[in-house]
Amino acid sequence: MMLLVILVLPLTAMTLCWVPLGRRFAPAITLLASASAFVLAIVASLQTAAGNPVVAIPQWVALDGFSALILLLVTLAGTTAALFSWGYMERGAHSDRRLRMYYVHFNLFLFALIAVPAAVEPNIEWIAIELTALFSVLLVAYENTHESLEAAWKYITLMFMGAAIALFGFLILFWAFKTGNGETYTWEGLRATAPHMPPVLVKAAFLMILVGFGMKVGFVPVHTWLPDAHSQAPSPVCALLSGVKTTTALYVILRLLPLLSMNDMEEWLLVIGLISVGVAAFLLLQVRDYKRLFAYSTVEHMGIIFTAAGIGGASGNYSAMMQIMTHSVTKSFCFLAAGAALLAVDTRQIASVRGLIRTSPVAGAALLFGGLAIAGAPPFAVFLSEFSILRAGLTQGRYLVTALLALFIAIAFFSILIHINSMVFGRPDGNPAPPRLRLPFSSVLALVIAAVPIVIFGVYLPEPLHRLLGLAAAAFAK
Repeated sequence: MMLLVILVLPLTAMTLCWVPLGRRFAPAITLLASASAFVLAIVASLQTAAGNPVVAIPQWVALDGFSALILLLVTLAGTTAALFSWGYMERGAHSDRRLRMYYVHFNLFLFALIAVPAAVEPNIEWIAIELTALFSVLLVAYENTHESLEAAWKYITLMFMGAAIALFGFLILFWAFKTGNGETYTWEGLRATAPHMPPVLVKAAFLMILVGFGMKVGFVPVHTWLPDAHSQAPSPVCALLSGVKTTTALYVILRLLPLLSMNDMEEWLLVIGLISVGVAAFLLLQVRDYKRLFAYSTVEHMGIIFTAAGIGGASGNYSAMMQIMTHSVTKSFCFLAAGAALLAVDTRQIASVRGLIRTSPVAGAALLFGGLAIAGAPPFAVFLSEFSILRAGLTQGRYLVTALLALFIAIAFFSILIHINSMVFGRPDGNPAPPRLRLPFSSVLALVIAAVPIVIFGVYLPEPLHRLLGLAAAAFAK
């Protein structure tokens, strides 16, 4: 029942947002629904970590360790994005109706994101993933400018191309499942039936799903939609797109790994992961838009996670789960910080932003904090997960892979910090400095809340969360 309530909350909020009861009603009801879903997700995750299954509808809606982790991340990002949106969207010249429509689409998007980890039937997963694309494209195009509409068309075109390719993969997967005389078509049912499924069909299904959903994850070379969409969507939406939407698509791909012979596929995982990390690291050197900076960082981190999955073993799988968690909480914060900077300077161009710490101390401090955290500086959470991945690579004897990964991470680290340093501490170009801007209280509060797990998880991992990460790692281990 608890899981169904979590699913219903954003739909209820979406319905209520249609009601014209003033500009504050829609953001308030959205925040209330998101925060309630997050609290319930914490309860469900604690129950899962304690070994008690959370089942709403048997064989249809349930949680295990992996899905509980993703649900927790989605609802946390949804809550901070909803809180940040309250003040952020008020600063725009939006009519009451357009503002209500923003929150209608925001809640629909959050519902689709929650549905991905809540579903245990693979075909329903495909539907949920496609709903995340359908509902989010309305938010990417929200500003209704030439650039945002172009980004939205590019985004939805690639998303639907990926959907068609992945659909064939799921049809082949179902064929393989029936050929293996499987009984219950769920993730666990697929895992139990895997030894009896034709390997050729399983590999064909995986490759098609990898290509189709790889577009949604942002793997190179099918990543081109990601920087465009992230530069044009409202910053709270970017926090969801980059923090959890890419992760939900990756979640489905990782669910398929137990069905494969990793001796055959791990090299492919490593190649795809390292190419994505390497290309993104060099793209970060020449980026000119700070929202695109964080978008390319997402491509990098998706590659890091896939590389960790390719390294495999207990340490590699656990490190991949840590990287999913730390990337989600950190990247969500980064786009909120980018939104604060955009409010302060009204430009996304890196070259046009100098001395932000003086123009807006809060936005400057947030951008510096986010840049250090997502680049992997100690003692923040990403440093701990990336160090864990490198250690797993050395433990598994993957010396070349580990060396390349460390090199690419180092290039990305310096690329991000060079840009962030010039924006935050750079000397102004001689023009009069703009007056200091007071950011909305709700946006500042969202930044503070979003920063807490980044700091805590860098130095301390609560025992229930450690158990949940272990269960999540076991869910896609062979």
